[in-house]
Amino acid sequence: MPDEVRGDQREVRFERVSPVRAYERIVEQVEEAIFTGQLRPGQHLPSERDLMIQFGVGRSSVREALRVLQSNGMVRSRPGDPRGPEVLAPSTEPLLQSMTRLARTDALSLGELVQFRMVLESTANLLAARLRTDEHLTELAAALAAMRASAERGTPECGPTGFSRAEAAFRDAVTRASGNALLRVCAAVVRDVVATLLADSPAGADDQRALARAALHHHTAVFEAIRAGDGDTAARLARRGLHEHYARHLPPEQRPMLLPLLDHRPTAGEAPDGDATGA
Repeated sequence: MPDEVRGDQREVRFERVSPVRAYERIVEQVEEAIFTGQLRPGQHLPSERDLMIQFGVGRSSVREALRVLQSNGMVRSRPGDPRGPEVLAPSTEPLLQSMTRLARTDALSLGELVQFRMVLESTANLLAARLRTDEHLTELAAALAAMRASAERGTPECGPTGFSRAEAAFRDAVTRASGNALLRVCAAVVRDVVATLLADSPAGADDQRALARAALHHHTAVFEAIRAGDGDTAARLARRGLHEHYARHLPPEQRPMLLPLLDHRPTAGEAPDGDATGA
């Protein structure tokens, strides 16, 4: 079309278009089939040769499309498997990897991540206190009992690793009780990113038992607040506990970021000093 149209018509200009590569079209079609349920987790795509025939493209385009799909966590290829790539269930792993990369390149600071976690977990606690069912309380009580066994006895099956698993199960149970799936996903991802960033600076071995006892004290108070339906207290406990645990890990200039979220009124069940929660 000409750049300029004369007469009564006004000038029309078009923007440049970007050519779409064949592998991008393949990715789009496979993703659409997964999103619409035509392909379900556990099913397999056709073989590489069949994909070449169906899409009418060369081997390199198919392989590049599969590489993209695999990096996005949509499919998994197993060497030597005569079947095509397997369709995977939805996972938070790609989101976790993206946020971890952002944090490691200083696009996100540790202070921002902890601040966001305070927002997420306090909201989850508040909703859980107001929406929890008897089944949720049973699940929370079981995770709390597992934490207590680890903190008090330190048996081989309930050592530091066992305590961490039980604590994660408790936090997951809280977010399930909140009734918000997006809140659950975000809270789990941010928790894992923070843990990854702090993996190289763990507390000393002598502190592990004390940290476990403090975390148990904190989570017991959270459980009691949720059971009582006291969302405000449950939310304050989350913010206070995360601040007390993570503030010392932050650079001094980032610590003030957490203060606007704190409510300094005494909260039932809170320890006045020291750590209130684990990682």
